Amino acid sequence: MGIISMIIIGLIAGAIARLLVPGKENFGWIGTILLGIVGGYVGGTLGSMVFAPHKFTVQPPVNHAFLGAIVGAVILLVIYKFVRARV
Repeated sequence: MGIISMIIIGLIAGAIARLLVPGKENFGWIGTILLGIVGGYVGGTLGSMVFAPHKFTVQPPVNHAFLGAIVGAVILLVIYKFVRARV
């Protein structure tokens, strides 16, 4: 995966995560991109621990890596809000 596609997917996944989790964050574009990229890593790691690798003969209708990035970004955002509220 190229760096440009990683940035674009990170931006989209981070923006969706920010829409799903209520509240306001002052991240800006760079923070949203980093949230999506790191969320992709977290979601991919959790997905590989939970689900066994599958050999699909037909491509699934949804990109699992993109969904993992959104789930990971939501998890990171919830943790961030929890830590921020306690400080």
